[in-house]
Amino acid sequence: MSTAAAPVPEQQAARPAPAAPSSSPGRRVLRRRAGRTGQYAALLCYLVFLAFPLLWLVSTAFKSPRELGSVDPTWLPRHPTLGNFRTALDEQPLLHAALNSLLVAGAAALVSVAVAVPASYAMVRFRGAVSRAGTGWILVSQMFPLVLIIIPLFMVLKNLHLIDSRPGLVVVYVVWTLPFVLWMLQSYVRAVPVSLEEAAAIDGCGRWRTLRSVVLPLLAPGLVATLMFAFVTAWNEFFFALVLLKTPEKQTMSVILTHFTGAEGAADLGPLAAAALLATIPSLVFFALLQKRLVGGMLSGAVKG
Repeated sequence: MSTAAAPVPEQQAARPAPAAPSSSPGRRVLRRRAGRTGQYAALLCYLVFLAFPLLWLVSTAFKSPRELGSVDPTWLPRHPTLGNFRTALDEQPLLHAALNSLLVAGAAALVSVAVAVPASYAMVRFRGAVSRAGTGWILVSQMFPLVLIIIPLFMVLKNLHLIDSRPGLVVVYVVWTLPFVLWMLQSYVRAVPVSLEEAAAIDGCGRWRTLRSVVLPLLAPGLVATLMFAFVTAWNEFFFALVLLKTPEKQTMSVILTHFTGAEGAADLGPLAAAALLATIPSLVFFALLQKRLVGGMLSGAVKG
């Protein structure tokens, strides 16, 4: 004989399950501090990884030839000397090569950014087949290795009488950096509100005046970042300069650095490290002069009026 279960009271059935005991505030603070300490430790390791080559370069540049040839290398020079810098400046025309690199890299950066600003604006604001083809060209152009294009490029420049000339190298650098410069500027143009351009159109501004008076001031941080990328890329480039420039008076800094060789073709480490350290100074100065423009937000110009 089966018996029916007794009905459960409504209040007892609706009683919620007991909540799990929450962790104490002290434990949460400790976990938060531990996570932040781990982030700082990882960031410190990454900074050491990035700074180690530069620190070792500085140490090598100030070491004497006896210390460089020692079988027991040291982190810091025991007897710092400027002899490597004097030797580097006496053996090779570093100042003239730095001037060549400055002219070529500066011209290439300015021209590539000047071409990329209206092109990126058109690709973002006028979506269509041409814009999609331009985006595809940006992606495809980054897939070709330099060795594959150097021979056709050399033949084209030879027919244009631009071999062994700084203007020819500027043209090559502009074409080489333009795809990535376009890709960078497109993201900054997308961040500019369309409503600002519509307001300018209501006030009677055309496309070019809107681009010049409304969009360009808001693109200032992006233009600085893009200009820095184009300049540093052209300054550090080696392969094109090595192939296209044959006259020593026209060679850039990256090519001149290959001339520091000692007996039997071995690298002369002291003068080479000193020259390489001097070659990094213009990029650092260029960044120091323009880095203030990177601090402000994208739309800070609109707020300031």
